[in-house]
Amino acid sequence: NPKDIDMNLVSSQETRRIIDRIIGFKLSKLLQIKIKSRSAGRVQSAALKLIVDKEREIDKFVIEEYYDIFAKFPDFDAKLVKINGKSAKIVSLEDANAVIANLSPAFSVYSCETTRRNIPSKPPFITSTLQQEASQRLYFSSQKTMQIAQRLFEGIQVGNEQVGLITYMRVDSIRLTPGFIAEAEAFIIKRYGKTYLGQPKKETSKNKIQGAHEAIRPTDLKYTPEYLKPYLGKDELQLYKLIFNRAIASLMTPAQYDQTTIELENNNTLFKSTGRKLVFDGYQVIYGVEEDEVEDKNLPYYLQGSSIKATKVEAKQMFTTPPARYSEAKLIKEMEDLGIGRPSTYAQTIKTLKTRKYVAIKERKFQPTEQGIKTIASLEHHFSEFISANYSREMEEKLDLIAEGDDEQLRVISDFYSYFIPLVDAAF
Repeated sequence: NPKDIDMNLVSSQETRRIIDRIIGFKLSKLLQIKIKSRSAGRVQSAALKLIVDKEREIDKFVIEEYYDIFAKFPDFDAKLVKINGKSAKIVSLEDANAVIANLSPAFSVYSCETTRRNIPSKPPFITSTLQQEASQRLYFSSQKTMQIAQRLFEGIQVGNEQVGLITYMRVDSIRLTPGFIAEAEAFIIKRYGKTYLGQPKKETSKNKIQGAHEAIRPTDLKYTPEYLKPYLGKDELQLYKLIFNRAIASLMTPAQYDQTTIELENNNTLFKSTGRKLVFDGYQVIYGVEEDEVEDKNLPYYLQGSSIKATKVEAKQMFTTPPARYSEAKLIKEMEDLGIGRPSTYAQTIKTLKTRKYVAIKERKFQPTEQGIKTIASLEHHFSEFISANYSREMEEKLDLIAEGDDEQLRVISDFYSYFIPLVDAAF
């Protein structure tokens, strides 16, 4: 469906390239002279700053000892949550032992409630969520994910024909076409039954740049992962299966659990235990249980006021933990939430940070190198505003305005240039 070229979109893209190149060239040259760092950039440096700031938090963190108290019963364990109506905070073994010594053998059931909990499926993949999920489930880097997705999109030899197996993978819309929705609904009913058929997910916000593309999905549901097994390599099959299952799951009913919470009283203390039991698997029949979901644990039902004897009450020594470093999935999520860059740039940005040796990978997490820390320290001295998440997000908003015809390329570039160049001159 050819149409006229949208010159506002062209102008927005030109503005992005011009401003990013001015920042990149000027800052890179400065860093090469000053500290022998190889490059800097609006998006790259904002992402690196996130990693460095996290490391600073970890360095400042002071580990503290504390104690949790658990009461063990024949069918479950309960944890101390309140003392005299306030959150339990026990900082020494002596205090923990004093609390335990004050308990009577029998606990009184304060409440026992079971509620039905629905866990809805997640929307079909966009670029960022595909990279995050492939990182968490398959341990793929964002670069590897995009390379495999590119091959699946361009086409794989299936029998005697070259078939493009997935839709375009640089997108940030969760929209699915009516034709695919109808095909998927028929697939769900045939394979799982009508009780598994849910509703399409709705966009929460209209994306201004790449909304023309629908979500990442299989092009044809006759190409099931089972059917394609002889034609795809191991990694290709794993990623295709993830995309296929997520697109189908997004149109399925929620999983349902009965969640039971027991609260127990004993001498002005309150103990709590929570468990859940699967009632209906819904979308999880194809997509499985999410990594962050709790393990199933059935709890017995007790009448309020009934008495239960603990088999054992014990204190467990614990230590506060420092903030976790960014995994690739978490970094992409943070960049997306803060508006740093666009979905199509995440993989390249992360690749650049690794190539420039600004970050090292330790236990699948990003740790800034000495050069990475020096680079951010140098940029913060003169250009803290330009490498902040706020600046990157505000620039994306200005580019959106140009794309909509509500701002002008020359005015945005001129305002930027007249402010930025004096800072560069002062830094030299």
